[in-house]
Amino acid sequence: MRFVDRTEAGRLLARRLEHLRGRDVVVLGLAPGGMPVAREVARHLGAALDVLVVRALGVPWQPELAFGAVGEQGVRVLDEDVIRHVALAPEDQRAVERAERAEVARLTRRYRGDRAPEPVAGRTVVVTDEGMADGVTASAACRAVRARGAVHVLLAVPVAPERALDRLRPVADQVVCLQPLRHLGSVGAWYRSFPRIEDDTVTGARARPIREPGAPPARSSAPTVPPGAAGGEVRAGAEPVERDVPAGPVRLRARLTVPDAAYGLVVLAHGDCLGGATACDCPGHRRVAALLVRAGLAALLLDLVTREEARDRHLPFDIVLLARRLRAATRWAREEFRLPVAYFGSGTAAAAALEAVALDPGVRAVVCCGGRPDLARPATLAAVHVPTLLAVGSRDARVLCLNRFAADWMHCEHRVAVLPGAEPVPDDPAAWDEVARLAREWVTAHLGAATGTPVG
Repeated sequence: MRFVDRTEAGRLLARRLEHLRGRDVVVLGLAPGGMPVAREVARHLGAALDVLVVRALGVPWQPELAFGAVGEQGVRVLDEDVIRHVALAPEDQRAVERAERAEVARLTRRYRGDRAPEPVAGRTVVVTDEGMADGVTASAACRAVRARGAVHVLLAVPVAPERALDRLRPVADQVVCLQPLRHLGSVGAWYRSFPRIEDDTVTGARARPIREPGAPPARSSAPTVPPGAAGGEVRAGAEPVERDVPAGPVRLRARLTVPDAAYGLVVLAHGDCLGGATACDCPGHRRVAALLVRAGLAALLLDLVTREEARDRHLPFDIVLLARRLRAATRWAREEFRLPVAYFGSGTAAAAALEAVALDPGVRAVVCCGGRPDLARPATLAAVHVPTLLAVGSRDARVLCLNRFAADWMHCEHRVAVLPGAEPVPDDPAAWDEVARLAREWVTAHLGAATGTPVG
């Protein structure tokens, strides 16, 4: 797909970021080409808009080849592989860096004038550009934003190579790309109209803010990322309680923890009792639930199969039955707490979560952990409409292949997160820490503020 121009790319990108509408968000455009994209995103979200200046460090005799980038806040990112490949001398490296740092300072003054930068401390920041070739400048941009105190950094670009996107995942909390490509060529080739952006275009966009710097968001006074979700204040929570949740003719065993002022609820569902383990008893599930509770989310550990039913090795693979029970439990939870809901599914419950969410417009996000999403019907996978994360250990080759197969059917925002060096997740205690972190970041990024009354 080729974009008509940067404005159209920004509008399409904004649709993928709909979950941020009305929240306390700052959109930063990488100058100069990212500003037209950023303006459309900010306009659609009703967010604050500002410019971000980052300069690539080009090899002196081949300027189009970047060996790093520098940005505001003194940020520097180097590509050691390029430096070694071209045998770049330290003195040449320093000379290029001095020149580009001076250019960063000049452009910052040119674009902002005497206006103060939009505050980002304690807020969610969307960094946008017209596209991304190698990810070096985008990496510097994300680091610069993080240095200014942003609690959640989301990088959003219309087009980029897959290898560059992978490079950005460690420095950005979330990466959104409309068109990830195996081979990019040039960014401009993916636009029908790709004129040079003059300085006046950047300053003009910045001079007409979508809303005033520091003003509250359009529709919500709730924080974009709750305290505790990204290293801030940890919320106090109640002690876990055992519950029997009604699900049709059966009552399902559950373990519920509700922190003070919970702003959402995550149902952690398990369908097949591998080795006798259940969601309520599994140390890994409890670890994930504990981290979610610290982020201000209620956690409901739920076994979709009773202990008696677990003796029947066929029943845990009845995905339609498990999905029906999950939806019934979700209805109970909504009536009980009036909070927005997300799913965390492992084992065969991963497929059940996708089957359930395809018919439930109220669920905001799904995380599948080392599970079997491929057991959901292809038509169901294609109908899933909510952001979905599939987390799999890199050494679990068979399940990784099956997760990628399921992902190929999806049209929603989704990501396959491969845990480096991890064994099958149910068997690898160390993998659960990374799964918990990924689940927290995915859910807090997509769940949004509660629309009901918080639980006190």
